[in-house]
Amino acid sequence: MHRITLWTLLLLFFGVSCQKDYLSKAGIVEHLEEEDLFIKSVENLTRIQIHDIFAPPIASRIYTYPCIAAYEAMSPAYPGNKSFANRLHGLTPLEIMVDTALVSYELAAIYVFNEVGKQLIFSEEKMEDWQLQIDSLVGTWQVDPKVVQASKDYAMQVKQHIMAWSKEDNYAQTRTMPKFSVSDDPSRWKPTPPAYMEGIEPHWNKIRTLVIDSAAQFRPPPPPAFDMTEGSEFYKLVKEVYDVGVNLDEEQRVIASFWDCNPFVMHQTGHIMFATKKITPGGHWMGITGVACRKIDADMMTTVKAHSMVSIALFDAFISCWDEKYRSSLIRPETVINEKIDPDWLPTLQTPPFPEHTSGHSVISTASAVVLTSIFGDNFEFLDVVEVDYGLPQRNFNSFLEASQEAAISRLYGGIHYRPAIEDGVAQGRKVGEFIVNKLLN
Repeated sequence: MHRITLWTLLLLFFGVSCQKDYLSKAGIVEHLEEEDLFIKSVENLTRIQIHDIFAPPIASRIYTYPCIAAYEAMSPAYPGNKSFANRLHGLTPLEIMVDTALVSYELAAIYVFNEVGKQLIFSEEKMEDWQLQIDSLVGTWQVDPKVVQASKDYAMQVKQHIMAWSKEDNYAQTRTMPKFSVSDDPSRWKPTPPAYMEGIEPHWNKIRTLVIDSAAQFRPPPPPAFDMTEGSEFYKLVKEVYDVGVNLDEEQRVIASFWDCNPFVMHQTGHIMFATKKITPGGHWMGITGVACRKIDADMMTTVKAHSMVSIALFDAFISCWDEKYRSSLIRPETVINEKIDPDWLPTLQTPPFPEHTSGHSVISTASAVVLTSIFGDNFEFLDVVEVDYGLPQRNFNSFLEASQEAAISRLYGGIHYRPAIEDGVAQGRKVGEFIVNKLLN
């Protein structure tokens, strides 16, 4: 009897000693934060967007649904950060259908961000490669396979919920709506050189907003009446763009180039035309969000929340801006200047393919800066290194609003906007940003 008991004890001892010492859930979070894995996933999504080439409004959509999915995946584990359900238009609470006892909510947030992102881009294989890299990295942490699988199962539930919600935003319907019609009205926008691309996303104001009441809630003042009579208000605005462009100093050129953020710049050499791919305006501000999170060594919940809030601001700001763009459909400076003042004048930046008023950079940059200021505080100095990998220099700012003001005025230096589009755009973006902050953060 004693011998049987001894053998039983020995078997139990060796059985226990052979079990793996799996990483705790707290340890998983620590590794995720050390690796900056959420920020790196956002950066990976940006790289794929650049490769696939998405128009700026569409790019904002590609950021917001994955970010919201990650936030929703994590919020049950963080009571101080309530779900966006019933606070974003059409988003209902998630009904969990899996056992969450083994779930790492933070690991699930990474998985669901990439899973939702994969549904919204073209190069799915690039996202799958990134997901394999994450699996390989997690494998080196000795995470319990049951925790990994439970986290993936939970992430898939969140993904299905968010994707079902996303399909109700009217995006698919706008894909089949009529293209923008060019008219003979001299005040109306028309395609610009060198590619003479058609107006992009003329029906973006029909996309469901996330927080603002409607696309037209913060409608800006209309642009000055088109009148090229010398001495008229509009003529003076056109002449200002022309004069600034002719007399740019080096710093103004640097600012214009730094904030270009045109995802598809066409170049023409003789009969050959080729394109340069760049980050979108929204991508730049998502990058700035990552810079801010890294500077304060933010925990993962703060990081996910900050990116989600900025993505929401970008999404609604683009809808608000595009609503006005295709309402006023104002002609771009390049077209007027070439027709009325100087046929050989070229803007410093290539004119993007959509109407002039208001300035998209002014609206979305200000909205983003308002949100970031509410999270990280005013006078938050940071070094903007977002586009260093794309050949642009780093640039220092004393606050998010300072950066947004520079982004706005860069459009005058670039020769692609009149001053009212910039100033009215800043006011429009501030209203959008403050409304979102008051609804979701205060």
